[in-house]
Amino acid sequence: MDIKVKIKGTGIYAPKEVRTNVDLESMVETSDEWIYERTGIRQRHICSTEGGEWPSDMAYHATQDALKAANLEPNDIDMIIFASVTPDYKLPNTACILQQKLGITNKCAAIDIAAACSGFVYGLNMVTGLIRMGAIKNALVVGSEMLSREVNWEDRNTCILFGDGCGVAIVGANEDDDDSDILSLELGADGAGKEFFDQPVGGAVDPITTQHLDERTHYMQMKGKEMFRVATRTLAENAKKVLEKAGKDLEEVDWLIPHQANVRIIETTGKLLGINPEKVIVNIDKYANTSAATVPIAMHEAIVDGRIKRGQLLLLDAFGAGLTSGATLLRY
Repeated sequence: MDIKVKIKGTGIYAPKEVRTNVDLESMVETSDEWIYERTGIRQRHICSTEGGEWPSDMAYHATQDALKAANLEPNDIDMIIFASVTPDYKLPNTACILQQKLGITNKCAAIDIAAACSGFVYGLNMVTGLIRMGAIKNALVVGSEMLSREVNWEDRNTCILFGDGCGVAIVGANEDDDDSDILSLELGADGAGKEFFDQPVGGAVDPITTQHLDERTHYMQMKGKEMFRVATRTLAENAKKVLEKAGKDLEEVDWLIPHQANVRIIETTGKLLGINPEKVIVNIDKYANTSAATVPIAMHEAIVDGRIKRGQLLLLDAFGAGLTSGATLLRY
C-alpha cells in the first residue's frame, strides 16, 4: 500500500520590528511609492540583533504552532530539514540547534540545506520520498531567514527587497481517512545562472577581510533584470510540469502559492500560466522577500484565515539563487 504524505501542521514567526518603506526613505534615496510600484512591498520585518530572534529562535516559535496544529509532540519528529542561507552558525548546523531548543531527545536526523528561495520546497520534496519509503514518519521542514544581516542597507536596489521571517510545516505519513497527499513534485537547478544572484565573499574561496568590510563588498548582490526573465519562465514551466505529472489541469488548482520575490514576477508568472489572479496567494506587501520562508509563510496565513481548506489542490512554486527551482502539487 502506498503511503500518502500530508501536511499536518504549519506555523510562522515574524520578527517584532517592522521597517516600512517610509522608514527606508531616511536610509537611502527612495520612496514608498517607488518601492511599491516596482515590487509590491510596503514593509518588512527585521530581526533583533540582541538575541531571541535568530533563525533557530524564529523556527522554535513557529514550530510550537505547527506541533499544536498537528497534535504532535516534539519527539514525534523524526527529521528536521532547515532551509536557510542565513544559518545561526557555520557549525553546527542550525537544524541541530533547533532540535536541542525543541527538547527533542530521539536523536532524529537534522540537516541544513542552502537552496536559497527554493529551500522550503526542496525540503518538502525531499522528505516526501523518505516518508513514502517508510524511513521516517514525521518531518519538520523549516524555511527561516535573517536576510537583514546580509543586505547592504546603503544599496537601494537590494535593501528594499528583503525581510526576515520563518515558516515551517510538519509533514508526515497520512494516517487519516482523507485524500491529503503530495501528488507530484519537480526539483531543478541551473548553475549557469549562478552570478545573477550571489554573495561571492565570505566562503572558502574568498574569506571576508577588513578590505571587504571597508568596501562593503561582502553583501548579497543581484542582477534584477536577468533574474526576472529566468524566474518567470522557470516558475511557469515547473508549474506545468507538476500538473502534467499528476494528470491535473490548471483549472483544478484551488491556490497557487508562489515564492514572494516581486509582485511583478508573480503577476507575470500567473499570466504565462493563464491562472485566475484570485487564485494566487500574495502577501509580499507585508513581509517582502524572506527567501526560503516566503512559501510556508504565505501558505500558513491562507490556512489560518480560512482561504485554504482541507481537500483543496495547492501548487507551491519557488525559484532562487543557484539558480534553484522547485514545485509541488499537493492535496491539502
